[in-house]
Amino acid sequence: MKYSKNILETIGNTPLVKLNKITADIQALVLAKVEYFNPGSSVKDRIAIKMIEDAENDGRLKPGGTIVEGTSGNTGMGLALAALIKGYKLICVSNDKQSKEKLDVLRAVGAEVVICPANVKAEDTRSYYSTAKRIGEEIPNSWYVNQYDNPSNAAAHYLTTGPEIWDQTEGKITHFVVGVGTGGTISGVSKFLKEKNPDIKVWGIDTYGSVFKKYHETGVFDENEIYPYITEGIGEDIIPKNVAFDLIDSFEKVTDEDAAVYTRRLAKEEGIFAGNSCGAAIKGVLQLKKHFKKDDVVVVLLHDSGSRYIGKIYNDDWMKSMGFSLD
Repeated sequence: MKYSKNILETIGNTPLVKLNKITADIQALVLAKVEYFNPGSSVKDRIAIKMIEDAENDGRLKPGGTIVEGTSGNTGMGLALAALIKGYKLICVSNDKQSKEKLDVLRAVGAEVVICPANVKAEDTRSYYSTAKRIGEEIPNSWYVNQYDNPSNAAAHYLTTGPEIWDQTEGKITHFVVGVGTGGTISGVSKFLKEKNPDIKVWGIDTYGSVFKKYHETGVFDENEIYPYITEGIGEDIIPKNVAFDLIDSFEKVTDEDAAVYTRRLAKEEGIFAGNSCGAAIKGVLQLKKHFKKDDVVVVLLHDSGSRYIGKIYNDDWMKSMGFSLD
């Protein structure tokens, strides 16, 4: 009989799907790596299990311990599934920018959720970065994951996501496009792909209000670049250690409105019900189309499911309240 011993064994081996209507103006073959086929509905399942297993192996995470992490929701979900199966308690620290659905899902799978204000600096004691770190220090027998600086994050994608994309495209991939948050996905995948073929171009999708693009181009961390933005899951007001800028060829910024509009278009035109950052990645691909030739194979990674954004991106009233187009 063919079956998985537990839900964690279903992580990975997600499909590569050809995009048709939404990329009609692009000559190249554009393929979407649809990560919501993971059991926790996002790419973050991959890093959650890797970070936990590595922490178990080196003693940072002990039996009966508490896992603490700052998360926009998806990493928390991956950690929650692993915590359930492995017998750990989980505390997820998030911010008030995240969709209600993300936070409700975390509670549904047994996580304790702590909410912090989004519009404060990372070093502020009220930020979700600072709060998660503090909780991890205060609770006995706990482990603060810190996905931003945890090398197991990028390693998970080097070991799984990169090889999958290489095998699925039979080594014909020419461009990889993905939204950048913690930096683990782009860095791990890029490291693997560039080892196979150094000519593969890797583009990171950033958002306005984030520091990545300017920092990559100038080496300057410009606080004037930082301001509140709506797009969830990508962009940062810090420089995570997982962002390997030397493995990234360039960054492309996408507006909040375009990210939302193209998330909805992806659902209506391709039947791919994906999350907010996925719309940003698709719009990024369209903005980059001049870089693609007829015989190129472009892989764009779609991070998560639209089920986490029912009350926001997929809600007409919310879109109107933001002043975003419904077209």
